[in-house]
Amino acid sequence: MSMILTPENYYSKEANQHYMSVSQFKDFDNCEAAALAKLNGEYSEGEVDAFTLGSYVHAAVEGTSAFDEFVGNHPEIYCKSGSNKGELRSEFKKADLMIDTVLKDPLCAQMLEGDKETIITAELFGVKWKSKIDVLNIDAGRMTDLKTVKEIRAKYWNNELRRWESFVEHYGYTIQMGVYTELERIHNRRFDRLEPFIVAVSKEEVPDKEIICFDDTTLDTALQKVAEKLPRIISVKEGFDEPKRCGKCKYCRRTKKAQIVHFMDLLEVI
Repeated sequence: MSMILTPENYYSKEANQHYMSVSQFKDFDNCEAAALAKLNGEYSEGEVDAFTLGSYVHAAVEGTSAFDEFVGNHPEIYCKSGSNKGELRSEFKKADLMIDTVLKDPLCAQMLEGDKETIITAELFGVKWKSKIDVLNIDAGRMTDLKTVKEIRAKYWNNELRRWESFVEHYGYTIQMGVYTELERIHNRRFDRLEPFIVAVSKEEVPDKEIICFDDTTLDTALQKVAEKLPRIISVKEGFDEPKRCGKCKYCRRTKKAQIVHFMDLLEVI
């Protein structure tokens, strides 16, 4: 029997155990040991400022009610002492600029019109998934995800593929767009999937903004990657296989036991 998801329980431990999600998939893909510990409530990286800032921008775009609720639940966004006590911290004043940047741009504002924070569940590749779509506009044939990024045109080196990639690939957003469009299509029993977009806004002193689209080949390739990796992830999640440690993440560093290694083993293949 499927668990009924609500805004209140969407991020709960129970929901994460019952459903797969894109963030959970990426966690397992990065480090199985850390992902499983997080899933079981044994490890948490905590809510960092970058995540809070992104949520602040999302809440403002969602609407006045959601924004007021967010601000009321996050007193840490205000200065606690000094001459600026009670004022927004500097990074959240910058977030206000980011909000103005997208909402005052005609095309960005148009792409952010629709139903906000829509919860979708569906079975994909034999597994129950959950997703929360930032902006869903079925009448316009699209879904939009709002991303706050350091720099929109920053480059990231992918050592496995031996090439530079954008923040979209680096943070797995092609997988997110592929999975979200497919889940929505299955959920609403539609033959064609909606067109996915990312509205990206940067955290620079003068925020940059861009609307990013995707081609079908990229989405299909991302879905194929999910289909190939999902059986192993589910096997680990359900306890049939032991999780592998990546040896590099915060969880692995925190839980590792020191050993004697040859100095040449400190070098990674570049």
